[in-house]
Amino acid sequence: MPLQPGRTVEELRELRAFTGDENGAQRVCWTPTWGEARDWFRAKLAELPVDVEQDEAGNLWATLPGDSSRAVLVGGHLDSVENGGWLDGCLNTVAALEVLRRVAGEGRPPVTVRLVDWADEEGFRFGRSLFGSSAAAGSLAPDDFRGLRDPDGVALPGALADFGVDLDRALDATRQLADAAAYLELHIEQGPVLEHLGVPLGVVLGTYGVERHTVRFVGQRAHVGAAPMSLRRDSVAGAARFVLEGRQIALEAGSVTTVGVIDTPGGIVTAVAPACELVFDQRHLEPDRLARMVADAKAASDRIASEEQLSVEWAPQWRIEPRPFDPQLIELAAEAVQEVAGEVHRMPSGALHDAAEVAGAGVPSVMLFVQSLGGLSHNKDEDTRPEDLELAVEALDRLAAKTIYGLAGRREA
Repeated sequence: MPLQPGRTVEELRELRAFTGDENGAQRVCWTPTWGEARDWFRAKLAELPVDVEQDEAGNLWATLPGDSSRAVLVGGHLDSVENGGWLDGCLNTVAALEVLRRVAGEGRPPVTVRLVDWADEEGFRFGRSLFGSSAAAGSLAPDDFRGLRDPDGVALPGALADFGVDLDRALDATRQLADAAAYLELHIEQGPVLEHLGVPLGVVLGTYGVERHTVRFVGQRAHVGAAPMSLRRDSVAGAARFVLEGRQIALEAGSVTTVGVIDTPGGIVTAVAPACELVFDQRHLEPDRLARMVADAKAASDRIASEEQLSVEWAPQWRIEPRPFDPQLIELAAEAVQEVAGEVHRMPSGALHDAAEVAGAGVPSVMLFVQSLGGLSHNKDEDTRPEDLELAVEALDRLAAKTIYGLAGRREA
């Protein structure tokens, strides 16, 4: 059965037609629409000589047995955010389906090949992402999820139970990675870099580590007309200076820093704000450089606070270590991209993915990116050229072949 990349594009459009509307994709995990998408995917898998099961965390697995129990995993997630794009997540799984068809069509592979559709990568309904992959990786803490409720007040454990998942047994899904020798994932870039460079595909070096803090500058409330500028202890002025210095720190580190939330608790239009809080997000692929970014930002905040006659406080909000991908798989991915596209761009992922959890569990992992038009994602206008989607399927297939036969100790068939 030869690879048919065009079929992947057709199936993606088919999926969009019954799981989306005029506002975008609606495949939010643990909802009926997501369940319909899963049923559709199961029907596709039923045409192949694979064993299909849903594990304790709700992940869907299709296993093509090979001569060895060592397994190459390929996949992603079908779920989307509300009003999301037609490619984010589902491209991974639908492209993996086409690769599985090609491998199955050649007979029994030298190693086992497994397709996975991770449950609740997006975390949209309950606000916590990477549920299924973190369970399989063993990093999920059930108590962190137990009290979560959606906007309608529905508790997460009850929503899981509707799909046959028991939160207290979710970590039993770790058995799924016992024989995993490699994990391969294709994803839209979700950013503008590949389009800016004019190349269709990228090889992902790993996912950024994240350091996220709440930073609070405290000054003194004063009347806006009566307090001279030179005598003010203006918390907003301190915060504004800090935001710009944080940006410069990121530029010098070759990475990113973002302030997406700023608040002046109790502030009014006729008073200098006594306090200004912001959420400060820093990311880098290298742990030492990320640590230096944090240290430089704290030093800058202390200096600015002193100069503006303020106090400053830092409170940790969330962190995750950088997750570099496997060097050997990166080279195989680069070969595959070179063969189909003639040009290779290596890049980090600023967003988190299921691959980060799998890599964190010690499974050699790698990702491919395909260009996103306008850099849009989680947006109904998200799009990628059909010819680039087909190139991405070809690259994923070549990467899978190189990985399968590399594990078997021989060149590609």
